[in-house]
Amino acid sequence: MDVPTFQVSSIQVLGLACFGLVLGRGIRRVLPVFERLSIPASILGGLVYAIVGLALRDRVCNFKFDLALREILMIAFFTTVGMTASLRLLALGGKRVAIFLGASVLGLLAQMGWGAGAAKAMGLPPLLGVIPGAVSLTGGPATALAFGPVFEQAGVPGATAIGLASAVFGIIVSGLLGGFVGSFLIRRHSLRPGESDAMPAPEIDIDAGPSEKHGDYLMHIIVLGVAMAFGSLLSAQFAAWKLTLPAYIGAMIVAGVMRNLDDRLQFAGIDQKKMEEIGGIALELFIVMALLTLELWQLRTLALPVLFILIGQVLLTIALCWTAIYWMMGRNYTSAVMAGGYCGFMLGTTANSLACMNEIVRKSGPAPQAFFAVSIVGAFLIDFINALLVTQALNVLR
Repeated sequence: MDVPTFQVSSIQVLGLACFGLVLGRGIRRVLPVFERLSIPASILGGLVYAIVGLALRDRVCNFKFDLALREILMIAFFTTVGMTASLRLLALGGKRVAIFLGASVLGLLAQMGWGAGAAKAMGLPPLLGVIPGAVSLTGGPATALAFGPVFEQAGVPGATAIGLASAVFGIIVSGLLGGFVGSFLIRRHSLRPGESDAMPAPEIDIDAGPSEKHGDYLMHIIVLGVAMAFGSLLSAQFAAWKLTLPAYIGAMIVAGVMRNLDDRLQFAGIDQKKMEEIGGIALELFIVMALLTLELWQLRTLALPVLFILIGQVLLTIALCWTAIYWMMGRNYTSAVMAGGYCGFMLGTTANSLACMNEIVRKSGPAPQAFFAVSIVGAFLIDFINALLVTQALNVLR
């Protein structure tokens, strides 16, 4: 049976994305469980569109979306991620943050190794195993949706759907397990907050300074646009070198260079909070737009292998929390709280990390140093490094 196909323009796609956010927020109000699990409104609204599209597909009507804005918003968001890659931020955190960042990078490599090895053992492409791991768990929904088309071009059908499903799985599981992981260590080792654990942490605001001038939102938009433009040239050069990279890598690298130059020269006055707010807007709209074309039917044949890999990732992360993280961070109360936070963002999001740590300290006592280190690594630094490592894996394993 022939069904009509409707063309949806880029402006109409923008309108659908905006309404999708409203819809997602409404779902979170009606069903508070999604709020407690930190499921973003953009995912909820976008999934409604994806399910409706699946129900109508080849039965009632099909849709063809103009996704030019989706590409721009994706690049814009990851450019703001590049703007957070400040070496001054790493220096502000000191030795504790550097060690925790190193442990997080080791966790990323472990996720990639397990995923690729398990996929190969099951007769699947090793690249597929990277998706339910560093791409979608540590990377989250945005990274999964951004890398999905690149993995599909590299020969992994259904990569976008697999990535999103894995990301949602990780958000739910991390929200349920993070508090347990930290609390288990505290009970097992009879840990209590000491004087050093309760010491106040530095403010996570490297933009604050009496001699620094911060640009307004227009200046931040200008800096963002310039980074995206020069980044497109860098991406074009990568393509000329036959490297398979997502479209945003060039802009993200240029943004990182610009941010660190601005930290020293103050030519634009980049403010961390303003850049995060701009990136957050781009991210929310991008996710809804990406889910408009999500091919849910491609999950059927790969559901069990992906679930096997995901269960292995969960067990691997818990093992790292109870061994490497706890030992590397000092085998004390703060390190136990940090282990819970590590589980949160390595399987889900930084919001999951903070929620899990809040639950631990509510029962056991304060740990401001843990919140400081996890926030810097989980919110600012790990996304930048993860994107580069996934890009490298994409070129090595294809």
